[in-house]
Amino acid sequence: MAPRTCLVTRREELEQILQLQAANLKQHVSPEQAAREGFLTVAHTLDGLQRMHALAPSVIAKDGDTLAGYALVMPVEARAFVPLLEPMFQLFETLSWRGRPLGDYRYYVMGQVCVAEAYRGQGVFDALYRGHREGYGTRFDCTVTEVATRNTRSMRAHTRVGFELLKTYRDATDEWAVVALPLHD
Repeated sequence: MAPRTCLVTRREELEQILQLQAANLKQHVSPEQAAREGFLTVAHTLDGLQRMHALAPSVIAKDGDTLAGYALVMPVEARAFVPLLEPMFQLFETLSWRGRPLGDYRYYVMGQVCVAEAYRGQGVFDALYRGHREGYGTRFDCTVTEVATRNTRSMRAHTRVGFELLKTYRDATDEWAVVALPLHD
């Protein structure tokens, strides 16, 4: 049976997110695994996740009690919870999407997506984004995120589910693609 998607409702689920995140941080995976399977860049804290989820719960995929994957919802109001991401939020304020300033839209940042290794290639990534559309399509116009361009698996997956490129830029750590996903027609 395929994992089901839902919104986070319990602290235990936030703890599972942190465990899955830790296992997939770029400093915890080999360069070969990072190239083949992808990697995560930012480590969150339980307090930060709790504060984000008080504003808007994230979408998760569960197989029984096992976390198969997650896609973090980070409303713009949550920017203070992860100071490391402030430059990203500042950049987003300068961008346009579909001919209008991004700030004219109701959007949130897709803070991070990760699928557990045992569930990769089974449609969990796509299901997480369907969960975003179902859960937030009436409240928001789009979700925006940035993906390291060298994370080719993640780039392909984001393109496949419908993300549109807004900008590519380089900072001190990597080259990034800023992408937006419409949440409704």
